[in-house]
Amino acid sequence: MNDLALKHPKEVYNALFTASWQTIQVFSSDAKYLNAKTGMISILHTWGQTLSLHPHLHCIVPNGGLDKKGKWVFPKKQTKTSDRTKKYLFPKRALSSVFRAKFMACLRKGIEVPQSTAKILFTKNWVVYAKQPFFGPKQVIEYLGRYTHKIAISNHRLESISDNKVSFRYKDYRAGGSTKIMELQATEFIRRFSLHVIPEKFTRIRHYGIFASKNKTVELNLAKAYFGLEAWKKEKISWSEIAEQKWKIVHNQCPKCKGMQFEIKELIQGLRGPPVIILARNEF
Repeated sequence: MNDLALKHPKEVYNALFTASWQTIQVFSSDAKYLNAKTGMISILHTWGQTLSLHPHLHCIVPNGGLDKKGKWVFPKKQTKTSDRTKKYLFPKRALSSVFRAKFMACLRKGIEVPQSTAKILFTKNWVVYAKQPFFGPKQVIEYLGRYTHKIAISNHRLESISDNKVSFRYKDYRAGGSTKIMELQATEFIRRFSLHVIPEKFTRIRHYGIFASKNKTVELNLAKAYFGLEAWKKEKISWSEIAEQKWKIVHNQCPKCKGMQFEIKELIQGLRGPPVIILARNEF
């Protein structure tokens, strides 16, 4: 699959999004599970801890949906545990089988997939990891919010750069999530990092169903009204407001004396200007 993602990243990534939403729609419309219209927020990640190519989606799906009358309904299936009051949204094994078929169908619409490759993919058990959040919905939003605009590796994970080698920290989840150090040749580090450059103008955060932009004012607000929440409305929040609300940082305020006046002592100019691109010109 990684070979296809290397050659046709846009087609593979689009197939991930489309197939995921189609799979959710199959189960949400089934009277056995929900029989309602739900929604989904999807975020594309392409990297693993060692910068390997690992395309996958993180999806947020509400525990229920709106029926044809616009009333919120909850899942119907109960768990097989002793606690019969708990209900699950959709079965994971069934999700994986349907997603596999949907993904291959979407991918084949965009590119030609060799039959030998398709045969191998269909013989493998695909994994759909679905679970209820441990600490509630806010914790999930907080977790994913930290990764929406991150790149494959951040500066704090870099250990050293010397002798044409780059060392960085990574978590080895096969070893219980222990932290280890990996050293790569600079060229190999750049190659791996370049794997995660998203195709131009590609949308890596998408909203579906009741979360889609065209449905928010009606369907999302119906859901919020059921739970007694404030109606959704479009708002513009400045970065200074976010800084103050989230991190208690007041714009233009000295963190030490709490004063609001600054005096410019020195302007430090750049050591060099931006690189100049020289285009070759053919003359005949």
